[in-house]
Amino acid sequence: MIDERRFDALAVRVGGDTAEMARDAAEVCAAALHSAIDARGEANVMLATGNSQLAFLDELMRIDGVDWARVRGFHMDEYVGLPPAHSASFQRYMRERVAARAPFMEFHYLTGDAPDPQAEADRYAGLLRTHPLDVCCAGIGENGHLAFNDPPVADFDDPLDVKIVGLEPASRRQQVGEGHFASLDEVPTHALTVTIPAILRAGRVLVIVPEARKADPVHAALYGPVSTACPASVLRRQPNAVLFLDDASSARLAP
Repeated sequence: MIDERRFDALAVRVGGDTAEMARDAAEVCAAALHSAIDARGEANVMLATGNSQLAFLDELMRIDGVDWARVRGFHMDEYVGLPPAHSASFQRYMRERVAARAPFMEFHYLTGDAPDPQAEADRYAGLLRTHPLDVCCAGIGENGHLAFNDPPVADFDDPLDVKIVGLEPASRRQQVGEGHFASLDEVPTHALTVTIPAILRAGRVLVIVPEARKADPVHAALYGPVSTACPASVLRRQPNAVLFLDDASSARLAP
């Protein structure tokens, strides 16, 4: 059973376990894709990576009725200097877990080891301008980040759509904790990321946040000030956004 609440402009849907939350988010995402395809004949979707997205993406790939041949895919960040074949590459994550499972019309990737990272950021920003997002599916980091917009670099009025950022130690430790790197020294120090305004410009913003380790950033986002100290707090200003939680990530919500 889904419990729906509202925090300022933000709709929050709380499921039971992660599987129920993932199914709910996948159904909402599929409906948004159907709506865009019905209206324009195609849809543009941006998807997030990370361990927290695995159940949702699995449900989305198995859901019936999405005409993936009319869907153009994007992802939202990549480590600077990391080749696409690396086990921690977000491009590889998307290829293996998403693009290999559905016949997308196109899937556009950020290339971390591009010779000129700034040119790569500019190229991807151009694609996003050409193909405005109908749906953006994101997560929230342990430090409250959206994509790799960590608190020190997050900008709610960022003039850029894609930029190069230095990664906060908390973000780099999260990657070690999730098993993507053996040690902090192996985690790249910089990344390419889609910015907060570019994420929030999507027609629908679906933020999928399971797991107990996300209970604190969820609480900060929903009950704290709207501030770049917790970048996800900006979601409370977004009537086009829905936050999906499970019983663990919602543990600190007031009754």
